[in-house]
Amino acid sequence: MRFESDLLRRYSPPLEGKALRPADVDHLYFDGRHYDRLWEFEEDLPFWIRQAEKHGGPVLELACGTARVALALAKEGFQVTGVDLSDSMLAEAHRKCAEEQLFVEFVQADIRSFNLARRFPLVILPANVLCHLLDLEDLEAFLNCVEHHLHDEGTFIIDVFTPRLDILLRNPDTRFPHTEYPDPDGKGKVRVSESNCYNSASQINHVKLHYDLPDRPDQLVEELAMRMYFPQELDALLGYNGFRIEKKYGDYDHTPFGTCTERQLIVCRKRVRA
Repeated sequence: MRFESDLLRRYSPPLEGKALRPADVDHLYFDGRHYDRLWEFEEDLPFWIRQAEKHGGPVLELACGTARVALALAKEGFQVTGVDLSDSMLAEAHRKCAEEQLFVEFVQADIRSFNLARRFPLVILPANVLCHLLDLEDLEAFLNCVEHHLHDEGTFIIDVFTPRLDILLRNPDTRFPHTEYPDPDGKGKVRVSESNCYNSASQINHVKLHYDLPDRPDQLVEELAMRMYFPQELDALLGYNGFRIEKKYGDYDHTPFGTCTERQLIVCRKRVRA
């Protein structure tokens, strides 16, 4: 049985991988075995395949997680390099690639500070990873890395949800059903609910995931800090950091971004320097 979640499921696909500091990597949410069961999401895959067909490869996917997107691109014949920080995520990514008999190059690194010593025609940041970049310093370090790894005529694409105040300002004491999935060790069902508390000063939404695990009597509670990027703010930040926006879509079917669209799919190129 799976539930509809207002905050994390309905308005955002899964957060791929992570851009968190090393101290945070032992988070159950970022356990690759639980992650793929917690999230079942494929709606964006045709979009990424179309973008790769349009802009060409090799493709650099940042915060690739368990290789959900990377594998879909590899199946279409694209050469893919995936960068992620989490041991567990990458272990699951390697396992899935071996099972599919497909090759993806994986690099364990923080997406704010890595150097592959080569450039790519297409760099992608799927599935709300942007929300893990919690402050301006993190964001600018990340964008600097993207700029150094992007061909001069290359394309950089971000996928992040559009924040909604009616969801952000919900009662923090209220829990909402999120999902239910089989425990990866075959011990029974894992049931997950969620709550959130939004700090409007920092624009960080503190999401709590409450896990009922079959092998422990108490409930495991973990917090995700998610930075909200509002549309005009994000457009300006990209411009200030050397990118020009070519297209902005509101959904994976290339619907133009507008008042009621739930996503920000931003197609960028490097700004020509004088």
